[in-house]
Amino acid sequence: MAEPGKGNIVFVVDDDNDVREGLKALLESVGMRCEAFRTTREFLERKPSDESSCLVLDVRLPGTSGLDFQHEMVSAQIKMPIIFISGHGDIPMTVKAMRAGAVGFFTKPIHEQELLDSIHVALERDGARREQERVLMDLRAKYETLSSRERQVMAMVTAGMLNKQTAAEIGLSEVTVKVHRHNVMKKLDAKSLPELVRIADVLRIGHEK
Repeated sequence: MAEPGKGNIVFVVDDDNDVREGLKALLESVGMRCEAFRTTREFLERKPSDESSCLVLDVRLPGTSGLDFQHEMVSAQIKMPIIFISGHGDIPMTVKAMRAGAVGFFTKPIHEQELLDSIHVALERDGARREQERVLMDLRAKYETLSSRERQVMAMVTAGMLNKQTAAEIGLSEVTVKVHRHNVMKKLDAKSLPELVRIADVLRIGHEK
């Protein structure tokens, strides 16, 4: 689980001052960093966070509702996990929120431990997503260092073609193909062919000619 207070932050959006401050106090009492807002607009005015984070969001808000805001976040590809809280929750509302990717849905008065457990899950999920994105960005940066010929050789080799077949396909000697393959492995820090194949899958590399 994500460790409280270590590079994590929880955002709370609720127009009820007592609820907002109560949640902030609860989170801080267990070592979590928290920032609370009255409206989604105030929340959006904050500079985006580079830390693992999640949003505890009231369903009923002045202006844009929590569910509408969730839809806007999905459309804008803002991937922060959301946990809904509501004083008037119902099954259709809960189903709609969960189908759209919410981590949890709690009806007021909220069971504190259940909410904290859900927040831990949300932070862990966001941390894992951010790590995957960092790995992908690193791989893409390394891939950009490959020459066009190296990319061509990589695509063929990871598609299952032998060095001899690759050489015949693109009109090179087998020795030259081996050199390109070695350079590809080195630049991408791949220790084996299976690892190179996994990298190609992550980068969605097809057969390039």
